[in-house]
Amino acid sequence: MKTSAVPEPRTAAALAARRHKTETALKRVREAIVRLRREKAQVSVAAVARRADVSRTFLYDNPEARAVIASAMAEAGDRRTQLLADQDEERGATWRERALNAEDALKTAHGEILAQRTSIGELLGQVRDVEAEWTEEAIQRITTENTTLKQRVRQLTADNRTLDERLKAARSNLRFQDRRVADLEARLTEGPDVGARR
Repeated sequence: MKTSAVPEPRTAAALAARRHKTETALKRVREAIVRLRREKAQVSVAAVARRADVSRTFLYDNPEARAVIASAMAEAGDRRTQLLADQDEERGATWRERALNAEDALKTAHGEILAQRTSIGELLGQVRDVEAEWTEEAIQRITTENTTLKQRVRQLTADNRTLDERLKAARSNLRFQDRRVADLEARLTEGPDVGARR
């Protein structure tokens, strides 16, 4: 059995075409990684394979493609780690700021509570001073007078209502009398004949 040898120029051309195809695929892989970074998308073998229109097998088998992807994934991981660290630091700063604000608000509230307690103490002292001036007998007398005055107010209110009703009735009678007088005056001015005709 003889194996037919492939002529040298055809082999060189096939190898050159294969290298060119590989270089083109590697170029697309690098461009896909750049696009993924620009879009801030996750860099993975599947994402690069889709964007670069190459097979995953090519990415795993080609050492250069594998190295480029591994480097991009490591860089993305470092960026993500840094981003998370920055976010944690920012959250910590806002929590610190909130804690300081809460502490200031608490101090202000304690100051206001102390001022209110002082004011309440002073007012209670004034009430006790006033209470000390009044004897039990004086308080009883004032309470009785207050009750009497309330009854008097109720009585006066009832009397006022009665007088108001009488006033309304008197006004109504007066209007009726005014009409009657006007009618009589009209009869008198018309003369005695009008009264006789009726």
